Amino acid sequence: MDKPKRHRKKEDYRMRTHLIHGNFESKKWDYDHHVVPPVSHSTAYRLSTLGRGARGFVQFASADEALSGHIPIYIYDRLDEPTRAMLEENLAYAEGGEICVTFASGMAAISAAMGATLRQGQEVLAHEILYGCTYSLMTNWLPRFGMQSRFADFGKLEEVRGRITPETRVLYFETPINPTMELLDIAAVRGIADEVNKSRDEKERLLVIVDNTFATPYCQRPLEQGADLVVESLTKGLGGFGTDMGGAVIAPAEWYNHLMLFRKDFGGVLSPRSAWGILVYGVSTLAARMANMQKTALHVAEFLCKHPKVESVSYPGADCFKQKALARRQMLGTDGQFAPGSMMYFVLKGADSKQTRAEKLVDYLAEHAYSITLAVSLGQIKTLIEHPFTMTHSALPDEQKRAFGMHPEGVRLSIGLEDWHDIIRDLELALEKV
Repeated sequence: MDKPKRHRKKEDYRMRTHLIHGNFESKKWDYDHHVVPPVSHSTAYRLSTLGRGARGFVQFASADEALSGHIPIYIYDRLDEPTRAMLEENLAYAEGGEICVTFASGMAAISAAMGATLRQGQEVLAHEILYGCTYSLMTNWLPRFGMQSRFADFGKLEEVRGRITPETRVLYFETPINPTMELLDIAAVRGIADEVNKSRDEKERLLVIVDNTFATPYCQRPLEQGADLVVESLTKGLGGFGTDMGGAVIAPAEWYNHLMLFRKDFGGVLSPRSAWGILVYGVSTLAARMANMQKTALHVAEFLCKHPKVESVSYPGADCFKQKALARRQMLGTDGQFAPGSMMYFVLKGADSKQTRAEKLVDYLAEHAYSITLAVSLGQIKTLIEHPFTMTHSALPDEQKRAFGMHPEGVRLSIGLEDWHDIIRDLELALEKV
């Protein structure tokens, strides 16, 4: 039976609708009647003929074949499978990319982005503040493969220019930065890469890779501002509920083969069950969750900005945010509206004691608060708090953390969907105790 002709093109609908309904014309799996996309539970697939099996291997990791619109021939889960492929279609669309390849975790995705773009003798120049595990990857593991990592303050463009060498292949950074919430200008870094690339061969061009985990594509789409590749932790805002782990790399079609082959050979494959959960529950609710969480975040940031025990608050939507102009230019939803997100970082005024005031605050909330949970991760429907200096960024040397603006009195807060009055009241009571 012919598919019904719709009175509006898919492109005429807004992103929020797309995230809920997905790509209803998907060729990744031939389904027409499921209201909820199906999930595959098979690691291997029946092949009707030897020729079909051979054709499937030829088509695997072929960008031309994968984007040609026919239903792929699935052979083995580690190569490709339909549930994961449907998620990848939707993520590519949400980020404004041509292709997406998913992985078992955010760190697996970052490793794949590094592995696909770098080769022995080349180097990555990264911003000086990174998520602790990313820093560990770059300083402990890449050098074992002959790939060096160097660091610069990407907030100082002349410093970035001065640190680029002929061996530099990748410029890598997060924005907003974990945990300080400082923003880096994607378009400006793209401009530096373009300057360098005028004198480079196309195959050796300088690439820009951006970690978009804190913002999610609801608040920011780095590819539209000049990034070559985007990495995301699906465990965080895109997953949304803290039940499934995953990661993704979104990029132009030219990177499809490299990323798929890296995933096949290194094995960091996202399970179909996790892909299904992220597709059905996470991506579809992203817009609704983020719209409400950032409203609450603004109330919480305003409360903290005025509190006498708080030294500073870093939240892109707050009036006291130092980079308001860049935030309003760079952190935009697909409808062009300012979208500052749900993450913030605040620093308490110090106290003379062995345990910092920030540590006391976090401990008190962990024991007494109902609406705020002490836990790593972020972007969940529950409000999460942590102490980056001793927890998520412990891999960085203390003197380096201090030099880069990460404070022992700093606290990272991921706003959830609780009533904002409850969150503020729990913070208020805890601040009274420190």
